[in-house]
Amino acid sequence: MNKLLIVGTVAFDAIETPFGKTDKILGGAGTFIGLSASHFNVNSAIVSVVGDDFPQEYLDLLTDRNIDISGIEIVKGGKTFFWSGKYHNDLNSRDTLITELNVLADFKPVVPADFTNSDVVMLGNLHPLVQSSVLDQMTEEPKLVVLDTMNFWMDCALPELLDVMKRVDVITINDEEARQLSGEYSLVKAAAKIQTMGPKYVVIKKGEHGALLFHNTDVFFAPALPLEEVFDPTGAGDTFAGGFAGFITQSENISFENMKNAIIQGSNLASFCVEKFGTERMVELTKEEVNERLKQFKSLTQFDIELH
Repeated sequence: MNKLLIVGTVAFDAIETPFGKTDKILGGAGTFIGLSASHFNVNSAIVSVVGDDFPQEYLDLLTDRNIDISGIEIVKGGKTFFWSGKYHNDLNSRDTLITELNVLADFKPVVPADFTNSDVVMLGNLHPLVQSSVLDQMTEEPKLVVLDTMNFWMDCALPELLDVMKRVDVITINDEEARQLSGEYSLVKAAAKIQTMGPKYVVIKKGEHGALLFHNTDVFFAPALPLEEVFDPTGAGDTFAGGFAGFITQSENISFENMKNAIIQGSNLASFCVEKFGTERMVELTKEEVNERLKQFKSLTQFDIELH
């Protein structure tokens, strides 16, 4: 079975949307990526850090899905990373209310020995120096390195971000971040410029408007499934990345054609994530539901056209 190494936060979130609010619940990029990737036939491990206030049941939830947690450091007397946010009515914009780095402030990732030769490395949204230090620990060159980042690092750690970008194959960012990183308004121009910074493939996430995949002059677009209910968008981008990385790891195929399939798999899983608060929907998700919705994706985008 192929190995997928995931680096990202395992955290507490408190979320408020127009449809309700939560107390502290399970969250974090690493968590969403791991739960999403667990829908594929892969050996995965999460590298992260939590405090001893982190419930054992949450760790069990990950191990129950065949996710190796030996790389999750538990800091005695430490407090787990906590994020609280409030979404606006359109659910596309949000305000961060609280960010408590806690144990994440001094996080030095240690890759488990069994995963230093992973086939695929998924670098979740963290400080670029943390992402780089994970790549430094790999004993074999991964077949594919995927990087997720955000505007926060572009604002406060741009040189470090540009350094780690030189070492990755795929970058996933949203449209606003692609424009900021490239200085280009057109997403086609933005993707072309970002490819000169290192990544051969650029995935631009557009939330409810789908995702774009760029490689050289090739472009692929995957729509987002029109959903009756969107409850909480937290973690949707990470779920997308986990589906993308999990599918690529399982299929052992890193061609542009196969990445199209990976984009659809990621979009499909992300469509479930938004239906309930936090990780709730991802935890109860069945294989049958995933396959049924994949059929919907297929019918949404398939058509026959006669050209004269």
